[in-house]
Amino acid sequence: MLTGFKDFILRGNVVSMAIGLAVGSAFTAVVTGFSKAFITPLIGLATGSVGDFSEASFTVGETVFPYGLAIAATIAFVVTAAVLYFLFVVPMAKIQAKFAKEEAADPKAEKRDCPRCFTEIPAIASRCGHCTSEVEPVAAALAKAGLEKIAVPAAR
Repeated sequence: MLTGFKDFILRGNVVSMAIGLAVGSAFTAVVTGFSKAFITPLIGLATGSVGDFSEASFTVGETVFPYGLAIAATIAFVVTAAVLYFLFVVPMAKIQAKFAKEEAADPKAEKRDCPRCFTEIPAIASRCGHCTSEVEPVAAALAKAGLEKIAVPAAR
């Protein structure tokens, strides 16, 4: 029982995920500190207030609503999301697009009905696989598959 658990823990993706979570929490702490030290005071300057939203609250009856905590958390979230997007997601998308291979078109993907037996056949077929009748391939499908230069027997 313990060997299965050990195998699970030492599996590469679990260790990578644990490292990612540790780095992510440290990164979140850095971004939260940055937003508290710079972004929140800048918003305070722009709005003419102190800029420390964590102490902001209002009271209804005897209940205190610390809405400043929600504002500070929202600011930290937006800054974290923006940094992650512009420093990681955008560059990775560009790298993936640079190395992405163009997928070959599947010549059998486009279908049509046989004019004689009405079964579904590939649009590039020159003969029905069900009734063996000769059919004229669809020119657009041949061009899409890169087969437009192949001589096709005429339908009878």
